[in-house]
Amino acid sequence: MSTFLITGSNRGIGLELSSQLFKQGHKVISTCRESSKDLERIGVQVIEGIDISSEESLLKLERHIKDIKLDCLINNAGIAQYNSLYNLDLESIKHQFNINALSPLNFTKSVIKNLNTNSKIAFITSRMGSIGDNTSGGSYGYRMSKVALTMAAKSLSIDLMKKNIFVAIIHPGLVSTRMTGFTENGIPPEVSAKGILEIINNLNINNTGTFWHSNGEILPF
Repeated sequence: MSTFLITGSNRGIGLELSSQLFKQGHKVISTCRESSKDLERIGVQVIEGIDISSEESLLKLERHIKDIKLDCLINNAGIAQYNSLYNLDLESIKHQFNINALSPLNFTKSVIKNLNTNSKIAFITSRMGSIGDNTSGGSYGYRMSKVALTMAAKSLSIDLMKKNIFVAIIHPGLVSTRMTGFTENGIPPEVSAKGILEIINNLNINNTGTFWHSNGEILPF
């Protein structure tokens, strides 16, 4: 049994990751700003009132997990606001940078002391943050924030290698969740979560810092 900490767990991919890991017999600590009946129904340990951009929330979390050793941190929390060239909305872009890039990095730093040797960190990013894969343009704030997250995760994979902590950068796929408007073209959260967990399970010193699609494909940076 391993101990997992997952952010943004009250719905969507975070909820499904919590459910699948709990069914596999792992200890799961699921954090969120506001809990949900679906999350509470699973049976995991829920810590609500955790806003990844809030220093007060980080201190609250540290008090809850101060004596707990983690085998895996999954940075799942994030937002999407789609800014076009002619509707940049700089405040929106700054907010996405804060939530999608700066906050996961700071959150990770705050729990590093809780991580075991040979533990793992997964960052749920997006292929929309791939420069090499960008053929459609637009979505400036979301794309730029996810590029920044991917760069942060790549640097962490190098800095933490000496501690034998390994980092995965994962695009979950186009998943049918509230964030995507429950798109009919998307894959179910359970399929995405299964792929994410397979990547985490196979993460090691030889592939740390790799950018994956949840289907196992390696994506360009």
